[in-house]
Amino acid sequence: MNGILLRLAAPLMSFGEHAAFHYRDTLPFPSRSALIGLFAAADGRPRDEAFAPDPATGKDPYSDLTFTVRIDRPGTRHTDYHTVGGGRPHKQGLRTSIGAYRPREKSTLITERVYLADAVFTLAVQGPDPFLEHLLQRLEQPAFGPYLGRRACIPNEPLVLGGPHPDPVGELFDHIPLSLTTPPRPDQATVPVDFVWEHPPRHVPAAHSEREVADVPHDFTPTRRSHTTRRTWHTTEPLPATLYAPPPALTALTAYIHQDTAP
Repeated sequence: MNGILLRLAAPLMSFGEHAAFHYRDTLPFPSRSALIGLFAAADGRPRDEAFAPDPATGKDPYSDLTFTVRIDRPGTRHTDYHTVGGGRPHKQGLRTSIGAYRPREKSTLITERVYLADAVFTLAVQGPDPFLEHLLQRLEQPAFGPYLGRRACIPNEPLVLGGPHPDPVGELFDHIPLSLTTPPRPDQATVPVDFVWEHPPRHVPAAHSEREVADVPHDFTPTRRSHTTRRTWHTTEPLPATLYAPPPALTALTAYIHQDTAP
């Protein structure tokens, strides 16, 4: 199946799974919810219309997309300490669940928000060709600004690496420049890189790692947000050490993006 290629990199990003107001966690890889939210924003869809049926097919436009994630750099977990509502006048502070204002002595809430710092993920997004073409165009000229899980997490350039490509997963394995936490040793022929799959990879025995995550969105409307679970499969693959792109990776990424347009 054809696919487009994306690179998610930023100083901070966060992909919540079991997020509550006081504690907002993050998965160690991009969630399906965050990716679909990114696409819906680029397409100019309001939150309450994110899953409006595609007129051509009559169904949710994102349901046929499959994601394969290459974890170039897992990043470092960073917890941001917040206080909310403190010091404001009584009727300008926080409300309770029934709508009343909290007492002044209880108006300050402490929250912890977890981020991935300095992480890099490279993705193959596979799906029907007409929608991939549409998605590629909207990601290159987004209606709403893209962000990686939270509005303050603006992605580095380039976000889009190309496509549609007939073998996007093969590109992850053999061609797209690789950002690593530490460079490979001079004598290394391969480097171990973690992958996250939405379907069991055929080249790995059935005993490989599985994980169930609650990140499949069904409604982004703020008062009706709902998600269900999916399974993910996790492998570690030996990739060619020659894919490593020393900082700044932008030089190697630019060469990759323009390789087919060179005279």
